[in-house]
Amino acid sequence: MDRQLAEWKRGIEQIWSAATPDYQAAARLADDIVRFSDQTVLRRAATQTLPILRSAAAEDADRITRDAARRRLGIMHEVLQTLTTPQFGRRGTAAKALTPEESCRQLLQLRFDARLSRAEIHRAWKRAAKTAHPDAGGSAREFLELSAARDALLKEMKPWRG
Repeated sequence: MDRQLAEWKRGIEQIWSAATPDYQAAARLADDIVRFSDQTVLRRAATQTLPILRSAAAEDADRITRDAARRRLGIMHEVLQTLTTPQFGRRGTAAKALTPEESCRQLLQLRFDARLSRAEIHRAWKRAAKTAHPDAGGSAREFLELSAARDALLKEMKPWRG
């Protein structure tokens, strides 16, 4: 899969570096990523980017749509860059490993010991997203991780039966 990530990264870089990006090619690339990537963060970035890329690919697309598509393309570029950059040094500590649910709660700064409501999870996500969103000075990866944590916690909740 590392080879596939490298190919996607090269494709995004070619589109990104062009004076006038080919949004149709970018949409095809994002669609491939959505269908074939096993990286949740990358798949989520491509899923969120795909609609605006398709809009920007239309002949009658305005400048605002194309600018938004270029920003979203930048987010995908950043995620691919992060995933393909080698990591050096120690990756962890001897601390107790967290369960996936505890990791999500920690990321959203939620209590470990109490049952959560959908509203509490959503409020915590909104609070954290205010600083993690790329438009607010955060990184795309951090924002996508927050969104994935929120979705995972909401998915684990049992459906309410009234």
